[in-house]
Amino acid sequence: MNNQLIINNLPYQKPFLFVDEILEIDENGVKGTYTYKENEFFYEGHFKDKPITPGVILTETMAQIGVVCLGIFLLKDEIGSTKKPQIALTSNHVDFYLPVLPNEKVTVISEKVYFRFNKLKCEVKMVNTKNELVCRGEISGMIIA
Repeated sequence: MNNQLIINNLPYQKPFLFVDEILEIDENGVKGTYTYKENEFFYEGHFKDKPITPGVILTETMAQIGVVCLGIFLLKDEIGSTKKPQIALTSNHVDFYLPVLPNEKVTVISEKVYFRFNKLKCEVKMVNTKNELVCRGEISGMIIA
């Protein structure tokens, strides 16, 4: 399964798709990027005159790239044009270190902790273009094909 097919199999669409590209992926992890455009829906009210990306959106981006993309890759032999993956976030713990501003590109790096009984748990981090740590944590989800 190629990287674009993985993105096409994501159960999201704009304005709630936070994956631009997958740079690397294998059975142990994934690395991908997203750029938060200045006209994203959540900037209008998150903070007046000085918008920053909400932590819940940063967490969602890490989950989409770091858990869901990897889960689709791991289940590639079970996913087809008529069989789409079902996903549910089960837990997360994320620490935040730096803000992400409009038009900022981030990279998500995820390492699989385990994948068993359809539960995928990953150590995930997000860095900015200066390779500074934006946030990191553990995210788990159920992925069923």
